Amino acid sequence: MSADDGRGGAEGPGGAGSGGLERINPPHLAPPTGFSHAVRVAAPGTLVFLAGQTALDGAGRIVGDGIVEQFERALGNLLDVAAAAGAGPSDLVKLTVFAVDVADYRRHAKELGRVWKRLVGTDFPAMAVIGADRLWDEPALVEIEGIAVVR
Repeated sequence: MSADDGRGGAEGPGGAGSGGLERINPPHLAPPTGFSHAVRVAAPGTLVFLAGQTALDGAGRIVGDGIVEQFERALGNLLDVAAAAGAGPSDLVKLTVFAVDVADYRRHAKELGRVWKRLVGTDFPAMAVIGADRLWDEPALVEIEGIAVVR
């Protein structure tokens, strides 16, 4: 898809040539930072639905004192689940982040971005951050769920 068709085209790594995933960011919308406006799956694959992951350790305790530490653990847990299902970081097409304090999440956006790039890279799925009064595990500050396409 080209940018001149009014819908925008793929940008950067993970474009149309990246295993059938095309990240679409229309030029007339605000440039996305740390996400893609859309991800189109142009090749056959298997959908993997990833349940919400928090900063739980192997014993079922929330670990991490702040949003950055908990985000890193939750994202790591999500990536571990994805890997167990045969999906890698570049296979993520949709993520939803639930945060109990969106203002705190925004204040730490640069640090969270560094965690993302270290664990996932620069392929960004379609994403949303949603404020939540609390999560299932009361001490959890963040929960991440997603969808991946294994190609």
